[in-house]
Amino acid sequence: MESSPGPWISALRHSHDRLRASVEPLSLDQLEQRSYASEWSVAQVLSHLGSQAEIFGLFLEAGLTGQEPPGREEFEPIWASWNAKDPRAQASDALRADQATLERFESLDADQRARLHLKLFGMELDITGLARMRVSEHAIHAWDVLVALDPAATVSPDAVALLVDTLDQLAARSGKPDGQQRKVRVSTTDPERQFILETGEAVTLTPSDGEVTPELGLSELRLPAEAFIRLLYGRMDEAHTPPAESAGVELDELRPLFPGF
Repeated sequence: MESSPGPWISALRHSHDRLRASVEPLSLDQLEQRSYASEWSVAQVLSHLGSQAEIFGLFLEAGLTGQEPPGREEFEPIWASWNAKDPRAQASDALRADQATLERFESLDADQRARLHLKLFGMELDITGLARMRVSEHAIHAWDVLVALDPAATVSPDAVALLVDTLDQLAARSGKPDGQQRKVRVSTTDPERQFILETGEAVTLTPSDGEVTPELGLSELRLPAEAFIRLLYGRMDEAHTPPAESAGVELDELRPLFPGF
């Protein structure tokens, strides 16, 4: 996993710039159309990104000053304020809030980066950990917007290259076991990685060095890393599934394990 904050912050910049270029020309009708997140319009996804940008700005300041990070009691007024905006304001204000928090990440000097530390959601985070959290949220929700405008849209390649090495943690958090025992060797392309996905009473994903001893009952799945990331985020329905190779397992049985959030 990338331990330097630079690539994560760079990925945030690319995701923001890509989103801005697509969102600024949108009409009101386009902002009100449904995003990939079925319960949210495009504007509502942008509103979520905007409110979270505001919250991440508070996380940054808490980490730099040694204060306790804000909790739900501080989040709720922020969410309420964003929910009350009209669709055009949700979009334009989201881009401004996102830009402001991004610039704060980018402005930190080496000493500030080194001293930033906070306890958040049961984790000990430094600047890299905080930027990683924001990339995982931003890149996926940006895709929720972009794919509503272009069905061929994909998650940003630089974000994919970083997030692919965090998928073991994601699978543990997002997987919903169905009790059925499976062991699947997952091979990805662009970039190339190998994992062992096991299901049963729990869902686990273990990075593999590729030297897995052949064994009875080991299924195989090979697909682009971008698609595998979306599968684990609950964002790979049949209409947005690239060519994949499988043996002993079907994507249709894996999708319900990762309903998304």
